[in-house]
Amino acid sequence: MKKPPIMSKLIALGCLFFLIILLPDVTASAHEATAQPRQTPLSAPQHSGPTDPAELKAFLDAFFAEKMEAVHIPGAVVIFVKDGEIFLAKGYGLADLENQIQVDPNQTLFRAGSVSKLFTATAIMQLAEQGRLDLGDPANQYLEDFQLEDNYPDPVTVANLLTHTGGFDEQMAGMGTHDPSSVIPLGEYLAANMPPRVMPPDDQISYSNHGFALAGYLVEELSSIPFAQYVDENIFQPLGMSRSSFEEPMPAHLAPDMATGYAYANGAYQPLPLDLLNVAPAGSLYTTGTDMARFMIAHLQDGRYEEGRILEKSTAQEMHQQQFTHHPQLDGWAYGFYEHEENGQRAIAHGGDITGFSSLLFLLPDENTGFFVSFNTSLNPLAGGGDPRNELVSQFLDHYYPAIEEPASPASAMTASDLQRLTGNYRWNRYSRTTLEKGLPPMPLLQFHITANGDGTLMATPPLGMGEATRWAAIEPLLFQSVDGEGYMAFREDENGRITHQFLSFMGMSIAAEKVAWYETDSFQTSLLGFFTLIFLSALAWPVAALFRRLRKRPVQFTRRERQARALAAAVAVLDLLFLIGLVVRLGQAFTGVFNATPAYFVALLVIPLLTAVLTIGLLVFTVLAWKDRYWSTLGRVHYSLITVAALAFTWFMDYWNLLGWKL
Repeated sequence: MKKPPIMSKLIALGCLFFLIILLPDVTASAHEATAQPRQTPLSAPQHSGPTDPAELKAFLDAFFAEKMEAVHIPGAVVIFVKDGEIFLAKGYGLADLENQIQVDPNQTLFRAGSVSKLFTATAIMQLAEQGRLDLGDPANQYLEDFQLEDNYPDPVTVANLLTHTGGFDEQMAGMGTHDPSSVIPLGEYLAANMPPRVMPPDDQISYSNHGFALAGYLVEELSSIPFAQYVDENIFQPLGMSRSSFEEPMPAHLAPDMATGYAYANGAYQPLPLDLLNVAPAGSLYTTGTDMARFMIAHLQDGRYEEGRILEKSTAQEMHQQQFTHHPQLDGWAYGFYEHEENGQRAIAHGGDITGFSSLLFLLPDENTGFFVSFNTSLNPLAGGGDPRNELVSQFLDHYYPAIEEPASPASAMTASDLQRLTGNYRWNRYSRTTLEKGLPPMPLLQFHITANGDGTLMATPPLGMGEATRWAAIEPLLFQSVDGEGYMAFREDENGRITHQFLSFMGMSIAAEKVAWYETDSFQTSLLGFFTLIFLSALAWPVAALFRRLRKRPVQFTRRERQARALAAAVAVLDLLFLIGLVVRLGQAFTGVFNATPAYFVALLVIPLLTAVLTIGLLVFTVLAWKDRYWSTLGRVHYSLITVAALAFTWFMDYWNLLGWKL
């Protein structure tokens, strides 16, 4: 496989590192879907799953012995529950490398990242069953201090917040801080920073941390107490989760047992500071393995834990049902949970990534079984070794719930022209459309490449470093089934028959991807960066050559205008190169500060694209004069014209990535 350009690797690294931070991130009738309901195996699996804790321990020991070394995981906790009890609780490795503290599933606290959203969704469902809110009501109905903008015919409902279908723009910067004194109260933060609506509700899944933070704020509004206090009183205490908290910063009595989060770089583990979130309901949970077991058991038992309840049975069942999908054959979202089907088993789950920690909660409701796993490291998909969370799911299901052979779905014949309509690049719709974060992690250069094969199938190549290409066969005109494994992929067309979206499961959850124009493809955009760098560097040859001529006392006589023209071109080139260097530095800093506000130096650097955009007008004038008055040689005029073209294209490039002006 052809290796990606170095700039593409750099950008993809920044994007992938935080792509699923605070993860997991259509009603089919609305799009006139014609597919039959999801097919199920001819006979249900007849497996009891793990039956011997010692055998499960041996399975996990082998798995973690391999993965912790391959993926550079310093410590991990894993908890399995079955039939209302903890089946196995195990810690692996070290919670603190410096002090050599072992991971203890009862004692060691981990950051759960976006697994936190399941507690927020549970709190909303509690309020719904008490009649204090209706999931179908507009969220604005419960907001007093601010309102969501009314720029689409339909309002954002409470249900939309729980299924990531509110249509909000993406935003990361400013969501958190490393300074405890800088944490902003939830309502105050959302009133000033709620991202705009950029898609109609109920149209497509677009993962939103702010949407879930808003759901948590509704809990505050309706309960008249802080979100962390509500969860403590109504979920943690009833479940006996005495070593869990949503407070930012975490309570002092829990801090001594907090695992240290690490990143592995340059052959060594680097400790990372804790991100303190302004959007606590979306990802601030501190918890232990055995505390999480109680929460899992409660959901597997439809809201019941021992003699108490956190949800009524009907409410829990509603929460676990599919509430939204892009297509009847695809996995979708329940309230808070995303669906994952593998080996004929339907799971509800949620992953989470926050600086220094990666987690997954995975439940098999029909089997009354589930597990929670958390690592004290930021997983990097480009570093090799894959994502051990996804691999644990697949290996666990293959081992205890092996797949049952199913008859292949009948293929649907598609012409070459039909397939060609679907080819192209599709980017995950989770990106900023309105701020400079469009050009910073998580960036939308993570694109799926769809090509047509000669045998009537499609080839889907995932974003850089995210796996091998897979083949897909059509079973309906816009629905494809994996030839090499499990799963479905669907496409959407508009009223004019133009393909607009791709729907598929990515990193375990259902997502939507938008088809991009040729000038938006990752290959074109990264090629532009190479073009800018090369042309702007070439402009520096003029002052260098002039210096050498001066030192050798062989000056070349140029007119005043010729000297001015070259000086202007060199100035534009130097300034634009300086900005590109600053952008690369910003990308590197984003690895450990994605939630922090945009650094002051980068805000200052944003003056450069505006300045060079104005100076480029002068380049256009000098280019016309150069050809009219025959400045330099023909080759010299061509070179100058290329610099002008590059400067014009750079201005467009900056505007496309929201870097022209202060779009913070």
